[in-house]
Amino acid sequence: MNKLKALLRNDRIAVAVFLAPALFFFALYMIAPIPISAYYSLFRWSGIGEKVFIGLGNWAELVKDPIFWLSFQNNLKLVVVSIGTQLPMALLLAVFLSARTTKLAGFFKTIYFIPLLTSSVAIGVMWRYIYDTNFGLVNVLLRNLGLFSWIQDWLGDPKLALYSVMVAINWRFIPFYMILFLAAIVAIPEELFEAAMIDGARGIQVFRHITLPQLRPTIINAAVLSLVGALKFFDIVFAMTNGGPAHASELMATYMYKRSFTDFRMGYGSTVAVAIFLIAMVISTVFLNSTRRRTARS
Repeated sequence: MNKLKALLRNDRIAVAVFLAPALFFFALYMIAPIPISAYYSLFRWSGIGEKVFIGLGNWAELVKDPIFWLSFQNNLKLVVVSIGTQLPMALLLAVFLSARTTKLAGFFKTIYFIPLLTSSVAIGVMWRYIYDTNFGLVNVLLRNLGLFSWIQDWLGDPKLALYSVMVAINWRFIPFYMILFLAAIVAIPEELFEAAMIDGARGIQVFRHITLPQLRPTIINAAVLSLVGALKFFDIVFAMTNGGPAHASELMATYMYKRSFTDFRMGYGSTVAVAIFLIAMVISTVFLNSTRRRTARS
């Protein structure tokens, strides 16, 4: 018994030693910036000179900042579109690729996975050219089809810019959720499908009564990831529109970047950063709690 306790103690020490570097960098780059940003939010600071303590002055300005609230609304739109578009399409692709009757499944998996392997900035630049008013692929196709009335300035029109960017975002992240769902589908015991087939279930019935209930935990996790990701999204929007035109596609993260590194208002940028963290934490917590209650009732 003493040898067993000593062995377990040594294993715990070994685990702690191997985890220590990862935990250190996680705390350094993920945890520490939160209180540091909260501290900087209490100052007027350019990032270079002396900090001037102003208390909650930055927060008072944030509450009255119309551009911040516009960017918050854009983030909420992105949340709705991300959850309502990315997850259903990813689920459909996963079901399609998991079917035994699907030929060339490996080929399609590779093709669908390519956007996830591509740099977000490269994707933003590529889609910016696709949407180009004069020689972009979208307008060229519309012109060749004779649909001249459909030709638009996709990234220059304030009414279209945000939704045009959302197309690129969906194209980028649908493969990620497809992989999650595909792994979950493969993990479903084959006996469940065989029992359903013996009972006479076919096609949509198997999906509704076997596949979908088994995927519920994965769907919830994917929805939380999509929610949090949409609330703090930055790179593709910044590469495509830089939040324009006239802040039409501005997100909270792009607004934070501009205030911090364009206007050199590090104190106010830190305030926006902390606000993003608090908003994401509150919304994701409420979403998780409501989802768990519905799951418990069912």
